[in-house]
Amino acid sequence: MEAGAGPEAEPLLPPRSWRTGRRVWRDGGRSAAEDGAGADNDLYINQAIVFIEDAIQYRSINHRVDSKSLWLYRWYYSRTCQWILGLTITIILALAFIEKPSSLTMTSDVRYRLPAWNPPCGLTESIELLCFLVFMVDVSVKSYLIGWEEFWKNKWLMAYILTLIVSLTDWIVSLSFFCTEDVRIRRILRPFFLLQNSSMMKKTLKSINSTLPEMASVLLLLAVHLSLFTMFAMLLFARTKDGQQDKEWAGYFRNLPESLTSLLVLLTTANNPDVMIPAYSKNRAYSIFFILFTVLGNLFLMNLLTAIIYNQFRGYLLKSVQSSLFRRRLGIRAAFEVLSSLKETPANTQQSYVSVGALLQVLRKAEMDSRCKQAIMRSLKMCSCDQLSAAQFQKLFEELDKDAIKQHPPSPEYQSHFMQKMQFVFGHPYFGYLGNVVALANIVSICVVLVMDADKQPSERDDFFLGAINCFFILYYLLEMLLKILAMGLKRYLSYPSNRFDGLLTVILLVLEIATFAVYGFPHRGWRPEFMGLLSLWDMVRLVNMLIVFRFLRIIPNMKFMALVVTTLLDLVKNLRAFAGILVVVFYAFAITGIMLFKGAVVPMGNISAVNTTYGNSTLQCGTYEQLEYWPNNFDDFAAAVVTLWDVMVVNNWQVFLEAFSRYSSPWAKIYFVAWWLISSVIWVNLFVALLLEFSPVPLTFQNFIHKWDRRCHREAFLDIEYQQTVELMFRDVLEEPTEEELMEKLHQHPHLQLCR
Repeated sequence: MEAGAGPEAEPLLPPRSWRTGRRVWRDGGRSAAEDGAGADNDLYINQAIVFIEDAIQYRSINHRVDSKSLWLYRWYYSRTCQWILGLTITIILALAFIEKPSSLTMTSDVRYRLPAWNPPCGLTESIELLCFLVFMVDVSVKSYLIGWEEFWKNKWLMAYILTLIVSLTDWIVSLSFFCTEDVRIRRILRPFFLLQNSSMMKKTLKSINSTLPEMASVLLLLAVHLSLFTMFAMLLFARTKDGQQDKEWAGYFRNLPESLTSLLVLLTTANNPDVMIPAYSKNRAYSIFFILFTVLGNLFLMNLLTAIIYNQFRGYLLKSVQSSLFRRRLGIRAAFEVLSSLKETPANTQQSYVSVGALLQVLRKAEMDSRCKQAIMRSLKMCSCDQLSAAQFQKLFEELDKDAIKQHPPSPEYQSHFMQKMQFVFGHPYFGYLGNVVALANIVSICVVLVMDADKQPSERDDFFLGAINCFFILYYLLEMLLKILAMGLKRYLSYPSNRFDGLLTVILLVLEIATFAVYGFPHRGWRPEFMGLLSLWDMVRLVNMLIVFRFLRIIPNMKFMALVVTTLLDLVKNLRAFAGILVVVFYAFAITGIMLFKGAVVPMGNISAVNTTYGNSTLQCGTYEQLEYWPNNFDDFAAAVVTLWDVMVVNNWQVFLEAFSRYSSPWAKIYFVAWWLISSVIWVNLFVALLLEFSPVPLTFQNFIHKWDRRCHREAFLDIEYQQTVELMFRDVLEEPTEEELMEKLHQHPHLQLCR
């Protein structure tokens, strides 16, 4: 790494006086100096290519810029390498589903679950080792490209290396024990590989970290509120000779841990009004205590937490987009600076210029969207000048900031008058509306049949009517699809996402219908054949009907307002991927921790003697884990753990899990579930709400909505053009352009690129 730092000590952008002398000397005859100048030009071209690609992807330009490093940099960020890295991360995360304890069983219910297949020792470990090798290459390349000095400043890379060292050590220990150990530290560390590979996830995590002090103050106030009311409850519902009041004490306030748990659950309203009923049955005045606790805790403090989080997150997205814009402008300006150092650049001018030919050469080699590339090249051809100033150069690349426009292919041109009439009729929007009416009629007919057969036994059900109407409607859908392809042409038909969705479901429905006829014959009275093949007739009919119901979503593109709302929501979902990734990381870490703590803790009723609890001979207490038959919710494998955590996050009946796992394992199990509730239901959900408020209605969602509405108000645009929005485009009206001084100051701070002006 230090050996590679030698060539970078020399300025990569030589002084203009040197370049002037070089050109004058070159005119006297070809020499070794001229060959060196050609090599420098190749280097400048490659640097400009990489800087422009960095600008397109909003990447930092603070990396090595010598010839070998530039080749390695482009190779690392190529689609193939990034795809391999993403696949490796997916594989190592997915190992949790198949490694011991395996999730490869039909059910997670401890009463009916068969012994799962567990891979032999060394199988998943070999896959892990391959993944670790890919990660070692990844961290080595990243560390080399940013340089040794920058490496020591990068905490993420140092944490990356530390995670790999711990994981490899734990991997060796695992093999030495022949894979029999229960605790594997490296499993908890796996989500880090996903986290470090996403710059947006790291930004989101940084923003969450900056919000924690303010959240801690409200959580502390919440803890004080909970503690005070717990003391009041234990004094108010102390054990007495009154059997009615003792029900409240025995059920919810027997001791300090149970009292805290009962009120904590009440804070989420999961046990309301159950916790109040015993005391309320004796005296209605007791309801004041529970109502006051809920109003102060749930309505005031919890919503205050949301407000504080929103206040801290206000402007978070705008700052992130502003930073991305600065990186894009900086990358383009860096490309201009290196291209202005080419030998073709005029040397007697005070201002830097870039030749159009050099820029065209860069554009041909740069990896960028073909639409943007063609637009920039068209602008260059229309430009009458041979040289571009910094402002002109920057303005050309503003094409990157514009809406991504998808132009639909033209419809075929038929010579026959009859075919033209057909094209007009079946390409008209009213034909699509007719299809929506038919789809609605299909849904209504299915609902009628389901209502009529709701109370019938399977042996009493006659599937003739449902099979007949399905056959009719599927044939209509097929005819509609073929006529649309005839009118629009195959390429234009497939260019619309709604048509691809519609056509795919139509083909699947047709295949299922043909398979049904092949196995059971055509519909007829008393059409109730016995089970044959993989699916029974009723299963086939249900599958067809579910697809038909799903196909009814085709109406969304034809309802303008609904389509705008749906596309706006989809834009929000796309731009919340980093935030969802944080949730995946937390889910994964808590699921692995839960497996380590509670694997095998829940046992079926037949083995209940092994658990320190008592039950009656034939009855169970209402509302318990056993009475509600929550047996599938456990931590015996990764998939079951994820579902259990989801159920706790929803907080409906989450007190059942608190009580059950405290009995089956240890009273300290409550700490795990309360920690998960705090992180998922309190912090994460409130952060999600805060981000949605930040996204809408102004400036993001409303601007996006109005923008799309304005576009779609024009009939031609609605039919032939699709505008694809990103967060950067949505905020472009409120972003501030960086100044010349800011860009040049940042370029002068580049660790590997030395400017000489």
